[in-house]
Amino acid sequence: MSQLEFVPYNFGALPEESSSLEKSRVVILPVPYDSTSSYKAGARDGPRAIINASRNMELFDEELLEDISLVGIHTLPELMPDCHGPERTIQKVYQATREMLEQGKILVTLGGEHSISLGSIRAYKERYPGLSVLQIDAHLDLRGSYAGTPYNHACVMRRVSELCPLTQVGIRSFSEEEYDFVKEKGLEPFYQSLINNWGDWPEEVIERLSREVYVTIDLDGLDPSIMPSVGTPEPGGLGWHETLRLLKRVAEKRKVVGFDVMELCPDPTNVAPDFLAARLIYKLIGYSFRK
Repeated sequence: MSQLEFVPYNFGALPEESSSLEKSRVVILPVPYDSTSSYKAGARDGPRAIINASRNMELFDEELLEDISLVGIHTLPELMPDCHGPERTIQKVYQATREMLEQGKILVTLGGEHSISLGSIRAYKERYPGLSVLQIDAHLDLRGSYAGTPYNHACVMRRVSELCPLTQVGIRSFSEEEYDFVKEKGLEPFYQSLINNWGDWPEEVIERLSREVYVTIDLDGLDPSIMPSVGTPEPGGLGWHETLRLLKRVAEKRKVVGFDVMELCPDPTNVAPDFLAARLIYKLIGYSFRK
């Protein structure tokens, strides 16, 4: 038995010395929840697909020329959703996030639908009163209420905007209600149509962010040509290198204190989007800890 090799089941397939909770600076929280999804369901399977894909990544990063996993990345068990409604699940995410922050960890939440980001952001706001949020997304998610609840995935950034400053990037789909709210509050999102003709737009994004930043990524913010596996795909969107350029510069000039990646709806016939999501997470961990 001692001569057999076993592949660990965690993000990156990391050995104990790189993945124990005690030794890890980063903690992965999978939340398989998509009960308010309004078009294509399946985001509840996203966290598991991301972890499965991550177990096949090269840990030595070709850009940073280092093994990012040496910061220590611990993977928690899947958080069980609460069937009583989205607000209860959001509260569970808040509690889990708060516990990890009290232990000095950086939490990376894997969704699941975008509504659960509110739980993590609430806990981070308590820890970092000057927190700002960077949202990469195709949608504004600024409805006051949708499908009978203010905690629907279509409302999550409305709730976040009530907590802390919000900068939205990649937007290309919204309702009239949301557009009116943007004008009323002076939010000035970075619409995808403007990004395409904008010079150094990442610098403009950074100027709007506070010193401590939480990054929330809805994968439909990326172009469907590289990220088709989402619940509400929209034509256009950010490319791979475009996204990395933004995240790298944000991490260089601000402190990324935590982040989440949401809305992967895995397609068993196409695993490339799963792998992209895993690599994106790994890249942002690397950017956040790079000296």
